[in-house]
Amino acid sequence: MSESASATSGRPERAASANGPSGKKERGFFGRIVLFVRQVIAELKKVVRPTRNELVTYFSVVLVFVLAIMAFVGLLDLTFGQLVLWIFG
Repeated sequence: MSESASATSGRPERAASANGPSGKKERGFFGRIVLFVRQVIAELKKVVRPTRNELVTYFSVVLVFVLAIMAFVGLLDLTFGQLVLWIFG
């Protein structure tokens, strides 16, 4: 292990303190909440909603996949049930 890795406490270091060289003042509790809400709204504006055609395609793919898994699990259940009846029956 290198010296730099063993000398740290394992926690990431901050690039600059809150009142450090950048000169930014630390936000209060409500200021952080407002900042969080603004960032959430900004991220939601980036969301691309699927078209109707894409939505129908995605729905169909999920439905077919779920039906296939249901059939597979049902077949396994039937097989193991018959096996148990044959062994203990």
